Amino acid sequence: MKKLIILLFALLFTACGRANENKDVSMENGKLDVYASVYPVYDLTKKIGGDKINLSMLVKPGEEAHHYEPSTDDIKNLSKADLFIYNGSGLESWTEKVLSSMPELKSLEASENVDLIVSDHDHNHDHDHEHDHDHNDDEENHKHNHEANEVDSHNESQNHEDEHEYGLESTHHHGSYDPHTWLSLKNAKIELENIKNKLSEIDKENASYYEDNFKTYADKLDELDKKYEETLKNAKSKTFVVTHEAFGYLCRDYNLKQLPIKNVNNSGEPDPKTMAQIIDFIKANNIKYICAEDMVNTKIAETIKAETGAEIVILSPLESLNEDQIKNNEDYLSVMEENLRVLNEVLN
Repeated sequence: MKKLIILLFALLFTACGRANENKDVSMENGKLDVYASVYPVYDLTKKIGGDKINLSMLVKPGEEAHHYEPSTDDIKNLSKADLFIYNGSGLESWTEKVLSSMPELKSLEASENVDLIVSDHDHNHDHDHEHDHDHNDDEENHKHNHEANEVDSHNESQNHEDEHEYGLESTHHHGSYDPHTWLSLKNAKIELENIKNKLSEIDKENASYYEDNFKTYADKLDELDKKYEETLKNAKSKTFVVTHEAFGYLCRDYNLKQLPIKNVNNSGEPDPKTMAQIIDFIKANNIKYICAEDMVNTKIAETIKAETGAEIVILSPLESLNEDQIKNNEDYLSVMEENLRVLNEVLN
């Protein structure tokens, strides 16, 4: 973070001065220069913006979204952007410093208005969390709606009830909210609409184009959401083991439970006692699969596999795409389709 602060101060006086000039050039060419922080935000923005925007992504394929910090070039590029869209909800810890140092940069927190899951169980659930999103206009602040009772009943109390029932003591001490909002198709639709509204506000001439794209893609999200509901409602099991505690929103939508090996920030390692408890749980409940990420070291999962015989399958948190997915022109929807296939296999 020290590196980031130094870069910001070094670039602040020149970056902001060039911002308006570059924005005028981009609008004269008929396209907005838009930067998205991470892949899911990038893909949703691409679906709305289409050929009316020049879209770039900061966290490149293969990079760890939770631990990313912008480079010198990233800061320079952001200083020239017409719009910066980030997921928010605690995923990009560096955005506050960047935005406060670039008051001319228009921005959008894509997850605004999403019901966030509180991931720190010592945290007070019952409050609203305000965010200032646009640092150029005097817009009204938006609020996240955190309804703790709904969250607890559908996700968190369920997950941690399981942990305590089977002797699995939680060692997950992390940030205030689960940032993986996009793993709910319902949330993705909210984020899609937020992006549509922001692009339409900045680029009014193409507002109908953005609206049409929203309707098309929102329908596809709704269709897949219904497919998830129909497929998973009669699953034999409701609990699945994951290496990364990323699927809280998906679990809340479909009344499932995730049993995580690593926390919501995908950091730290389980101690030997926790490993033993997870292994005992898998054996006692005849769990046949461990859901792992394809671009993250699977050493822990391999250890558990050796002890239990459980098979490792890939369940993507969609923080990034791998090389094969990029070559095959995969996107958010196609990967979520594959996740459903995997969950159906794992839970039955």
